[in-house]
Amino acid sequence: MSYTLEQLANKIGATVNGDPTHTVNSLATLENATSTEVAFLSNSKYRQQLSNTKAGVVILHQEVLVDCKTNALVVADPYLAYAKIAQLLDTTPAVAIGIHPSAVIAESAVIGDNVSIGANAVIEDNVELADNVIIGAGCFIGKSTKIGSATKLWANVSIYHQIIIGQSCLIQANTVIGSDGFGYAPASQDKVQFWHKIPQLGSVIIGNNVEIGASTTIDRGALDNTEIHDGVILDNQIQIAHNVIVGKNTAMAACSVIAGSSIIGKHCIIAGLVGINGHITVADGCTFTGMAMVTKNIKEAGVYSSGMPAAINKEWNKTNARVKKLDNVFARVKKLEKQLAELEKTHCK
Repeated sequence: MSYTLEQLANKIGATVNGDPTHTVNSLATLENATSTEVAFLSNSKYRQQLSNTKAGVVILHQEVLVDCKTNALVVADPYLAYAKIAQLLDTTPAVAIGIHPSAVIAESAVIGDNVSIGANAVIEDNVELADNVIIGAGCFIGKSTKIGSATKLWANVSIYHQIIIGQSCLIQANTVIGSDGFGYAPASQDKVQFWHKIPQLGSVIIGNNVEIGASTTIDRGALDNTEIHDGVILDNQIQIAHNVIVGKNTAMAACSVIAGSSIIGKHCIIAGLVGINGHITVADGCTFTGMAMVTKNIKEAGVYSSGMPAAINKEWNKTNARVKKLDNVFARVKKLEKQLAELEKTHCK
């Protein structure tokens, strides 16, 4: 699709600076955009590219308009405006159109209006798919699962039995929802340890407008349910264990993990490679930077870190060598403190 600047401005509430009839049809970076493309500037690091860009229009803030030599859409938040225009110009193909003849659909399944189901998908007994649901090729939807209207699943998503997914959710390829949580009881016989599997009898309840990245796993609860509340966004390759609750509008980046029975508050930001121990409660509005390890309850909103940033190997080796000596240094300091206390006592006398 193509839009004039005036049309885009009306869609996103921007002010046009330049030719309102100029037409664009796609997006690109400031450095590589052409006259039919839209670019944006939200990071001051790239301001130097603004004066030389060949973009047909740039989305920007009023304070940098002086450097722009092409058409502009002036907004208060360029990144948000870019997101809105990206939706208008999205060229992603449809996940599925209509119901493919190779799809296997149980007679007891309830299929709403305008539902699309891709090739080789399996829809089991008593599944309910609301209006405008889209199921990609190769997906599996287990018995008695319910999926809300306008939710979209990309290819090869596996949804186990008795799962509830809300409206307008987006689930990327190869994600698994409702697999067994890691529940085992230790036992031993004749001094040999082994494990008794504990059936996972809970479910997974996913709210509305939730987005889940590719190859992410959300385990079903052991007894109570695992819950992902409205507006949560999860990146690729995330592990959410059984009985976890993730609060409204929380965002979680790739390769992070939440262990069982933890409760994450609303509006939290969890960066990549963060690990959150089990049975922990995290307050609303917390941010965890990359590789943070959360081992106790977090009671107040704020930014929390614990990951070690990369350093030159030679410097890291020196730091590591010093860390290994901390116990000896601590013992010497305690000894010196004791000697100092004795001297002060003697001096006072």
